Amino acid sequence: MKTLWGWLWRGVAIFFAVLFLYQVWLFAHVCWWIKFNPSSSAFMEDRLELMQDKNPDAELRHQWVPYAKISNNLKRALIAAEDAKFVDHEGFDWEGIQKAYEKNLKKGRIVAGGSTISQQLAKNLFLSGKRSPFRKIEEAAITVMMEAVMDKRRIFEIYLNSIEWGNGVFGAEAAARHYYHVSASQLSAFQAAKLAAMVPNPRYYDQHREARGLMKKTGIIMNRMNSSDIP
Repeated sequence: MKTLWGWLWRGVAIFFAVLFLYQVWLFAHVCWWIKFNPSSSAFMEDRLELMQDKNPDAELRHQWVPYAKISNNLKRALIAAEDAKFVDHEGFDWEGIQKAYEKNLKKGRIVAGGSTISQQLAKNLFLSGKRSPFRKIEEAAITVMMEAVMDKRRIFEIYLNSIEWGNGVFGAEAAARHYYHVSASQLSAFQAAKLAAMVPNPRYYDQHREARGLMKKTGIIMNRMNSSDIP
């Protein structure tokens, strides 16, 4: 019996040691990205793998551009659409989470997420798209790490360059060229609002660019943009 308990405690100790080392690995990456740009993300790699299952020659469209070379219209549009309190909160919008919970409860299904830009970035950089309690806990831990060592401008810069905007289209520069044949710095207010409206379902809207719901949401975002605070 003692031997069994000994092996059990040893297994528990190994589990927590591995978990701790994984957190250290994550934190090291977050610290590295304070100064250096991530060339890819877990979500990009997952999407590329799925695309190459159908077409071995498939490639992602992605080009990093610095924060200053991305239109303020797009920055304001994304904050208006995804996270109005981005510059003020510390990674979590508790009021937004509560509202999303109440909305989902009322509808009887998940129709709103309540995730902040920081949480979305944490998920996209490191985690798979599969929903699980562990993933949400890890997402929260990574969000805390990023908010602790990065300023809002850097978090937003990485987000702008890693967000999905279509089938194999990632980042503001690739999206601007894919949809409007301009650089990210040249996006108009309408173009930016429409790109922001596509974020919840980018692959669908890539194929349905004049969908009624998309155009309605674009108008709502445009009305909110002027009140958006950007880092």
